[in-house]
Amino acid sequence: MPSRDNSSPLKFAWLRFGVVALAHLGMRLVVLLPLGLQIKIGKRLGKLAWRLARSRRRVAARNIELCFPELSEAEREALVEKHFEAVGASIAETAMGWYGREAAIRRVVRIDGVRHLHEALARGNGVIFYSAHFTCIEFCFPALRPLCPRLTGMYKPQKNPVMTRIMNRARAKNVDELISSDNVRAMVRNLRRNAVVWYAADQSYGGKGSELIPFFSEPAMTNTAIWRIARSTGAVVLPYFFRRLPDDSGYVADIGAPLENFPTDDAAADVRRLTRRLEEYIRLCPEQYWWVHKRFKGRPEPYPDVYAAAG
Repeated sequence: MPSRDNSSPLKFAWLRFGVVALAHLGMRLVVLLPLGLQIKIGKRLGKLAWRLARSRRRVAARNIELCFPELSEAEREALVEKHFEAVGASIAETAMGWYGREAAIRRVVRIDGVRHLHEALARGNGVIFYSAHFTCIEFCFPALRPLCPRLTGMYKPQKNPVMTRIMNRARAKNVDELISSDNVRAMVRNLRRNAVVWYAADQSYGGKGSELIPFFSEPAMTNTAIWRIARSTGAVVLPYFFRRLPDDSGYVADIGAPLENFPTDDAAADVRRLTRRLEEYIRLCPEQYWWVHKRFKGRPEPYPDVYAAAG
């Protein structure tokens, strides 16, 4: 009698789909609790992940070591622990952004710099929100949506198709159109309709049009597509970042002023200017940036693999 193959791809596919389905149900239920309690529960889960997810903890520690060399070892360790609490809180923040009541979210989100958005839209060539991966990335969209005549968002499909479907269906209530990250034509088409396009281009990217751009003085492979698109469409690029307040009492979404003389003829220099804006914002809430991502991977020789010992 042939032995049973417990490692079959089908079995693990069902396991992956089952985990996603349970997580989806949990997010649907958690939004029934008061937001403050949700955040507390999320932070507890993040603290547990800090103890158990050793590989991701080492990645976050390595990133923070490279980006904040001025901190002592004890300060960096404390920042890593706070970061995992913020990652845990992001579970509740994502659930609220996807399934929570929009009125409840708008009551706790303050949006600064709205005039920059109005002035950019008045030019009629569309607006690109240069954004980034902070832990409350999904929370502020219901508050942002009423300010935009047309809001679209770029997304990267997940390896798990069930997860991609759940994410897209949940996000669809807060945007007019979701655009795959490789669909530049759709992005340009929306800009020609004077839409606002949310675009987070801060994670490692080794495809065509990438450049080695310093991120906190450490070279990182960076997508420069935002420069090319702004140059070809005349769209205004506005920094757009967001954070949870230190006492957990609310959130701030900041729409920054456009960079002067952007874009120029130098893609790397222009993207470096945008990256500096991001670095300045990260320093406001360093625990809330997505440090568990391998930001410095994919660099060409002679740059070393800084995660070789991180797992």
